Amino acid sequence: MAELSPALKQATPVVAARGEGVYIYDDDDRRFLDFTAGIGVTSTGHCHPKVVAAAQEQVATLIHGQYTTVMHKPLLRLTERLGEVLPEGIDRLFYVNSGSEAVEAALRLARQATGRQNAVVFQGSFHGRTMGAASLTTSGVKIRAGIGPLVPGVVVSPFPYAYRLGLSEEEAVAYALRELDYQFATVTSPKDTAAVFIEPVLGEGGYVPVPDAFLQGLRERADQHGFLLIADEVQTGFGRTGTFWGHEPSGIRPDIVITAKGLASGFPLSAIAAPNAIMEKAWPGSQGGTYGGNAVSCAAALATLDVIQEEGLVENAARQGERLQQGLAKIAEAHPAIGDVRGRGLMRANEFVTPDGSPDGAAALRVQQAAAQNGLLLLTCGPAGNVVRFIPALVVNADQVDTALELWAASVEEAI
Repeated sequence: MAELSPALKQATPVVAARGEGVYIYDDDDRRFLDFTAGIGVTSTGHCHPKVVAAAQEQVATLIHGQYTTVMHKPLLRLTERLGEVLPEGIDRLFYVNSGSEAVEAALRLARQATGRQNAVVFQGSFHGRTMGAASLTTSGVKIRAGIGPLVPGVVVSPFPYAYRLGLSEEEAVAYALRELDYQFATVTSPKDTAAVFIEPVLGEGGYVPVPDAFLQGLRERADQHGFLLIADEVQTGFGRTGTFWGHEPSGIRPDIVITAKGLASGFPLSAIAAPNAIMEKAWPGSQGGTYGGNAVSCAAALATLDVIQEEGLVENAARQGERLQQGLAKIAEAHPAIGDVRGRGLMRANEFVTPDGSPDGAAALRVQQAAAQNGLLLLTCGPAGNVVRFIPALVVNADQVDTALELWAASVEEAI
């Protein structure tokens, strides 16, 4: 009898039978409040009626039209619609299936467009699990261990993680920019640097928002030295942070934007977007793939955009995210084991620490497991697994946020 790989570890004991909105139901019809959203994927909630209808209609019309062989209308319409929400001037798209594929496509494009080889990433980054993407990932050794040698030319620079560094945000930004300049002076010449990759909020690395001043500093250096600034919006894009793109509050424009996860409400679809002046430098034959831009996924993405705009989900993410932040902070006040509560929009995190301030992964896991038993599904993250993250669908309402907070408070009391 075949079974799943033993390397796969399930974060909760739930076997999902169906999903509806922010809820998952098991085979016994027990309801769980799902604040994982498939790791930020089901942006419009489980089985939103408009997304379901769009996918069903497309399945009955054309399931797959390989887009370097034939073109299909859902892909053309999606490209046009994305032009309405992408940063100004970013007007060319290439579609693949997963975040990892899109990251590798962005790295390939950056190297071809600049004629340079090196890429800079930041400590705690998560850019994927395939070989190229894993080479850019430093959120934990489990992604990189035992598979070397990795892709060369990757330089890791400190991230402005103020809480971990014990600094103010301003001090952390100054430190990280100073260390980046030191990398340019000692490890990778700017003339050898093709791109800098940055997540507007660290994902697997601990849900740490990037200060606006740091993104602005990266933009200044990219303009000065001629390398590309790549925003990995795989998890932060499509309204997750309370703005459509996670980098928006900084006022900067990246050279390449990577999107996936919430793009199609659970259907596999990802993309990179860049100005034509960059995209046209991709070498012939360097962009392609069998399943990229699948017709059903594109139809789901179009419906996702409709729902986000019609239901005001970006604004809802900002509003409910602030409600969630206030509630989590109040709970943390009574529990010194929660050292920091942070995030943007509907990306919120609780960092668990020991009395001496060291990461406490065991405490985080106990609370996360207790929450699952109590009917609230959450995930851990961070290099030490000591961060518990809240990632509800963008359709979450105030009553559901309050229920989650009640369950979280009870779980913390029970497990700490």
